[in-house]
Amino acid sequence: MDRMVMHQRLSIFKGKRVLVTGDTGFKGSWLCVWLRQLGADVVGFALPPKRDNDHFNLLQLDQVIRHIEGDIRDLPALRSAFEQFQPEFLFHLAAQSLVRYSYEEPKLTFDTNVAGSVNVLECVRTTPSLRAAIYVTSDKCYRNKEWLWGYRENDELGGRDPYSASKAAAELIFSAYADSYFAQRQGLGIASVRAGNVIGGGDWAADRIVPDSIKSLQQRQPILLRNPLSTRPWQHVLEPLSGYLSLASKLYADPRGYSGSWNFGPRVESIRTVRDLAQRIVECWGDGKVEIAQQQPTPHEARLLQLNCDKAIQVLGWAPRWDFDRTVDITVQWYRDVTNGMAARQVTSRQIEQYMES
Repeated sequence: MDRMVMHQRLSIFKGKRVLVTGDTGFKGSWLCVWLRQLGADVVGFALPPKRDNDHFNLLQLDQVIRHIEGDIRDLPALRSAFEQFQPEFLFHLAAQSLVRYSYEEPKLTFDTNVAGSVNVLECVRTTPSLRAAIYVTSDKCYRNKEWLWGYRENDELGGRDPYSASKAAAELIFSAYADSYFAQRQGLGIASVRAGNVIGGGDWAADRIVPDSIKSLQQRQPILLRNPLSTRPWQHVLEPLSGYLSLASKLYADPRGYSGSWNFGPRVESIRTVRDLAQRIVECWGDGKVEIAQQQPTPHEARLLQLNCDKAIQVLGWAPRWDFDRTVDITVQWYRDVTNGMAARQVTSRQIEQYMES
């Protein structure tokens, strides 16, 4: 998808009412800034941000969009937001998104990712103003067989950890609602989307390699890696978001033609080990070192996982724009610029513009 096509597709959001669940999260906050730059009228619904330096707070996003503090597990509160705003577009990103934390809080994970997603779909079912809905799950919804080729949208779902299982369950629920209610509903397109490991500026979540690396570098400590040889489909946060936005615009115009499930992952050459990523971060930062942590008993985490994105490439015309090196460069540059005193909103907006013009 070239620049002209992207600009044309995304122009649909100007003046449209867009509801984003999970706007205080990493991906959600980036999406809300992008939507505002496109001229959308945006309302976010989410729990409060967890940290003072979360992207949402650094952006002062509550001054840019209308934000409703709420929990997707609370159906009356969620339904009230839908009824009051009457959105035309929905992006559902609210989730418990950490694999390791899901071992500590399995019930919270299932309550949020399964029951919370049911609540979102109930609101979709009863909101006649909606024209297009993007329902975000994860690449970890697939039953991971640790094979070398990428998972396609029709591959088996499943998960051996609570997080992965919750995302597989969320997909099954999506499919049931789609077949039972949305397939017969004229004028509504709805799709589930699955993305790889996203990185980018403003992420400070626990147990994530980029924020852990940046914190170590800022403190002049070595970056300690738990699973240096695990591979992941690394991609900049703007890559899947561009896919979500493009797909939503297509759903708006052709609901039946684009409803279903879609993968948005990086090119094969961006599937690298954790050690590759950490070493590239050090190179971009200009200082620091990488060390392997002593082996400790840890919960299971998949070592090998990648997506096949042929459907998005061939049918939607979407493709990743930034390779692995550019992705890490841009990510580290965000943290350097903000550390050096630049306003986070300015840095984020500039990188969105760079992406759209790349």
